[in-house]
Amino acid sequence: MTADKTMLELKDVHRHFRQGDGKVEVLRGASLSIKQGEMVALVGPSGCGKSTLLNVAGLLEKPNKGDVFIEGKSTAALGQRACCRLRRSHIGFVFQFHRLLPEFSALENVMIPQMLNGLARSDAHDRSVQLLDMVGLGHRGDHRPAALSGGEQQRVAIARAVANAPHILLADEPTGNLDPNTAAEVFDSIEAIVRATQTAALIVTHNSKLALKMDRALTIREGTVSSF
Repeated sequence: MTADKTMLELKDVHRHFRQGDGKVEVLRGASLSIKQGEMVALVGPSGCGKSTLLNVAGLLEKPNKGDVFIEGKSTAALGQRACCRLRRSHIGFVFQFHRLLPEFSALENVMIPQMLNGLARSDAHDRSVQLLDMVGLGHRGDHRPAALSGGEQQRVAIARAVANAPHILLADEPTGNLDPNTAAEVFDSIEAIVRATQTAALIVTHNSKLALKMDRALTIREGTVSSF
């Protein structure tokens, strides 16, 4: 990858949902681009379309109009299976709720997506140890999620999200359920990984202090994206 390469771009994206006999317009020509190694915050009130935009950017939802480009390549003509393959190889997700598998240890939770992607168990183990070290949890790898604090669980989720070395990281309120100090620690973990791996990150947050720490902050107004 070259410096300043655009990793994620949305062009004139429209997304609506049917409601009875009518439709609700959520995105009305939303456009944005994020470069390699850039952290961008997406802020705004509930219901403005932040999660919808994130789902479209992550190829979880198809826009009704417009296009999503991953590393300069259009995804408009891709079917569901092709989108799934592209998500698995290029995009990592961090959600507000960690969604860790409770019966597995922190280390195993980070190993599993790598093994599902074809990596040998020994290699997945070594990479998972490194990733947990990066988020400050190298000493907690053998603990199951129930034995970890909320902030620790979310940091494991961050390590899992980047386990397959995605070029794009999408996070939906990753600190939303945490107290301010723990939220700052989780954000620091995200930032450390983004900077170290030069991942392009789009992070939905209600926390204005965290948004101001990022390279840029965007918001959604009347279905379009603008500077915050």
